[in-house]
Amino acid sequence: MTTNSPKTQNRTVEEKAYRPSSGWPMLFVVLGTFLALPFLIFLGAVSFPPALFAVAIMAIVAFVCLFGFLAVQPNDARVLLLFGDYQGTVTESGFYWVNPFLSKKKVSLRVRNFETGSTNVAERKSEAGVVIQPKLRTSGRPSKVNDRDGNPIEISAVVVWKVVNTAEALFEVDDYEDFVGVQSESALRSLASRYPYDSEDHQVSLRGSTEEICDQLQIDIQDRLEKAGVEVIEARICHLAYAPEIAAAMLQRQQAGAVVAARTKIVEGAVGMVQQALEHLSRDKIVELDDERRAAMVSNLLVVLCSDRHAQPVVNTGTMYH
Repeated sequence: MTTNSPKTQNRTVEEKAYRPSSGWPMLFVVLGTFLALPFLIFLGAVSFPPALFAVAIMAIVAFVCLFGFLAVQPNDARVLLLFGDYQGTVTESGFYWVNPFLSKKKVSLRVRNFETGSTNVAERKSEAGVVIQPKLRTSGRPSKVNDRDGNPIEISAVVVWKVVNTAEALFEVDDYEDFVGVQSESALRSLASRYPYDSEDHQVSLRGSTEEICDQLQIDIQDRLEKAGVEVIEARICHLAYAPEIAAAMLQRQQAGAVVAARTKIVEGAVGMVQQALEHLSRDKIVELDDERRAAMVSNLLVVLCSDRHAQPVVNTGTMYH
């Protein structure tokens, strides 16, 4: 029984540049051959019939050479394979001619983006091989996941990426576009479960620390896509909300927290105003108050200042103490 060594099992295909020759000289040769074929056939038939065999071979060779022409657009690449053996990648734009027996796989190097939660729909062809529905990607739907505190939330992100290693993108994963989508979704779910939706003690949270969360999401996705020859340029959260079943309860909790914070601020201000008023009365000797009257005045002032309704004035027609 034989086993493969770890080195053989973990072997990766390294991208290498392929330098093809210009396609213009070969194009003139092939076109000249096709233009000269009628004259050569006529000449061979009249003067030397056995030469027709050589003319036929020349025509076949010229026809095969047609499959060697290669046009590469900007930000596109062609991965060349010779009977399953990786030969190299052409990344420079131009018109070239290569070995006609090389298979040419197109890989786009353009910047692409997608929203997590979207799915790929494969293209559909008729019985004649005609594409009746091109390959497309559905719109993204927010993913439902529990945050660190166990609250169900809905979250989705936009990921911007591009291929930087064509060999790894084609040979290390089965479908690199689908691989990017699945791994990005997995990284987003893992990130959302490690942080709370909101935090009141200045901890890192999904809602309150957007920049830190997005930077960490980009790092997590890049770590998962390292073997796919893909670079993550940016990852941003585009949707974040509580799940519908708890949204109303969480809204009430947030409103209650806001009311408590506002009341706390009002009480702090009221206490300061009462203290200033008492100090001012005592300093200028406007009125002398004993402890009981001072406590009553403080109580009345706090009621007036902290009440959520306008105070109704009461005019005292008696003495100061009655």
